[in-house]
Amino acid sequence: MLDMILLQVQQAADTVAQTVESGAQSLAAAAAPAVKELSVWDLTMKGGWLMIPLALLAIVSIYIFFERCFAINKVARQENATFMEKIKNLIHNGDVNQAMQVCKETNTPYSRMIEKGVSRIGRPAGDVLVAIENVGNMEVTKLEKGFAWLATTAAGAPMIGFLGTVTGMVQAFFQLASAGANSNVEILASGIYEALVTTVAGLIVGIIALFAYNYLTSRVNKVMNKLEGQTMEFMDLLNEPAK
Repeated sequence: MLDMILLQVQQAADTVAQTVESGAQSLAAAAAPAVKELSVWDLTMKGGWLMIPLALLAIVSIYIFFERCFAINKVARQENATFMEKIKNLIHNGDVNQAMQVCKETNTPYSRMIEKGVSRIGRPAGDVLVAIENVGNMEVTKLEKGFAWLATTAAGAPMIGFLGTVTGMVQAFFQLASAGANSNVEILASGIYEALVTTVAGLIVGIIALFAYNYLTSRVNKVMNKLEGQTMEFMDLLNEPAK
């Protein structure tokens, strides 16, 4: 009989202990602060007004990148394998005017260079080469339109982001000092993470512009190599004996 009473008391004690433990866990969960999650849009909005010029720099840089890609690809596809052969035959036959006409009809950066060279036939080779190179430089300059903007964005966007962080830090410490006795770490931490948003945005925009600039520069260099190849081929043509 005594054993049964002790067993019931033990079971009641276990039930009370479980109830107390469950209640304590519920209170702890309720007391724990909820973890906030920030979306990319929320972070962007917390960056302040300096996010506007960074956004504009990003939009313009992306536009220049795709516009220049299409333009450079168009020039690269305009290479005509039979063009130089036609010019060679016409010059060997002494038909300079027809060679000029073929260059005008072809109307590519390559043909405009050769046209200038054909127009200088009879002059010293150095003068012909300089004339062709001048046209080539003009064609490359056209292809590099907008490159200065990309280079400026690659260097300037991180600086704008850093400026936003510095001004944000100044504001955060000002708010901390203004709070006086009510100041706490939350005020400072909130100001700091908001200030760092502009640095992140500036670095992202700068990295995009830098990679875009380097990629486009490499594409233009390939076109320049082809232009130089056409120039050398034409100069060799002038030195060939007539058949």
